[in-house]
Amino acid sequence: MSVKEQQQRGINTRMVLTGLIIGMFFSALEQTVVGTAMPTIIAELNGFSIFAWVTTAYLITSTTVTPIVGKLSDQYGRRFLYLLGVLIFIVGSGLCATANSMEQLVIYRALQGIGGGMIMPLSQTIIGDIFTAEQRAKWQGVFGALFGLSSVIGPFIGGFIVDSISWHWIFLINVPFGLLSALLIFTGLKHEIVRTQDKANIDYLGIFTLVPALVMLLIGLNFAGDKFEWVSSTSFLLFGGFAVFLVLFLLVERKAAEPILDLSLFKNRIFATTNALGFLLGLGMFGAIMFVPMFMQGILGVTPTQAGSTMTPMMIALIVASVIGGRLLLKFRFRTVLTAGMLIAVLGFYLMSTMGIDSNEMTAYFYMVVLGLGMGLVMPTLMIAVQNEFPKHRLGTVTSASTFFRSIGGTMGITILNSVMNQTLQSNMADVTSSEKNPAAAAVLKEIGSKTDSLFGILVNPGLLPVPEEVRKNVVHAIQTAWSQSFTTTFLTGLIFIALGIGVALSVGNGKIKRDKDLKKEQEEEPEVPELKPLLNE
Repeated sequence: MSVKEQQQRGINTRMVLTGLIIGMFFSALEQTVVGTAMPTIIAELNGFSIFAWVTTAYLITSTTVTPIVGKLSDQYGRRFLYLLGVLIFIVGSGLCATANSMEQLVIYRALQGIGGGMIMPLSQTIIGDIFTAEQRAKWQGVFGALFGLSSVIGPFIGGFIVDSISWHWIFLINVPFGLLSALLIFTGLKHEIVRTQDKANIDYLGIFTLVPALVMLLIGLNFAGDKFEWVSSTSFLLFGGFAVFLVLFLLVERKAAEPILDLSLFKNRIFATTNALGFLLGLGMFGAIMFVPMFMQGILGVTPTQAGSTMTPMMIALIVASVIGGRLLLKFRFRTVLTAGMLIAVLGFYLMSTMGIDSNEMTAYFYMVVLGLGMGLVMPTLMIAVQNEFPKHRLGTVTSASTFFRSIGGTMGITILNSVMNQTLQSNMADVTSSEKNPAAAAVLKEIGSKTDSLFGILVNPGLLPVPEEVRKNVVHAIQTAWSQSFTTTFLTGLIFIALGIGVALSVGNGKIKRDKDLKKEQEEEPEVPELKPLLNE
């Protein structure tokens, strides 16, 4: 759509873009900024036992609402739902700032997550609506970079606000910027971009079966092995309930007039392969990188402040690669860029797996840059490819599906790789204990080897061990060795998922973005169809 056509349809592109950037940035920021403030919040609200729910509640609601809002936006339009999402996000943020207990904060974060889950996919959908395929390649790369930037500066902003003002302001800061985003979209996007249906068929049964399925799955993945055992009645109830509701959802979707997730979309090669690739990317990538700050602090000995910024090199590389990747898509096929990105990511995973107790900070930073370059090439390309394949009246569904599958993959990846880390750590601790030659050190290792929760604390603060210096030195070295080997196993496990993604990337097909000049040429060469009315009159 040209600038002139957009103006005629009541679209102020600059105003809309500014509003989307503000909304998406702050909703993405909310996923990282809270972690920095959590120790202060726990101390003030006295809710250590349920503090994990502050993050989990946001994750569950934002993930669950994503596929639903995507479909509804195809039926009712983006403008109304985006503004509704911002309003919910603002209200949720304001309520979070007023929380007097951890229970209240969890509930308010769940409400905030609904708004955030509406803003993120709709921002990318609106970009797909107002721009041509060639223009999307540029702007989706920018939005991918924006998401990476929020991850980089989130912890810094959170720390600054908590230290300088109060933890309440990490939520209150969303209110004025949310209102500004809503005002810009309300003014700049005067009419709905897609044609809404006169009478929409809402898939109520699809919603009522999808929501409990996702909630049970996400609760099970987040707390199994921690709050309850994997093999337990609670686990069977949650995962069994997920399976039942999933089957019901699939049966409902096959007969629904306007399904929340149209299963026929998977017949499209681009849709099926890009969502599978996004799932694998989330499974390996987001599950493994959570361990990097722990490795940097526990093995390489950086300070807690430095550990909080260890992801910065990777995110900067991701930002650069996202922008470059958008440009490369104007010259190369989706398959080429995706495969190149996955190959670089595999290299990054392998390099990270080679790090040990003798590595240094600069080596780790370089390896993370390689990993970030691979992620940056893949993430925006997945969105651009799927949007390029479908007409604008279906962009809401396919865009939200892309976001949804990557999010689910990330959640499962964190759970799977955390389990791998814990299991291998126990095994490695048994190995280093049996091979320890110092009897006193072996006795200490035997005593603490099964207490995996306290091992990291000893790495960070060896003075916690009330033993002679020589014994302490041997014990710490043994724990470092076990932890480092577990880290290697975790990254090699993540590498398997990413390596599988290379095969998926190669099967994407020959799809490529059509340049604006090519589209214009096709339109000019298209033969004119004579009007029917004059012919009938003759």
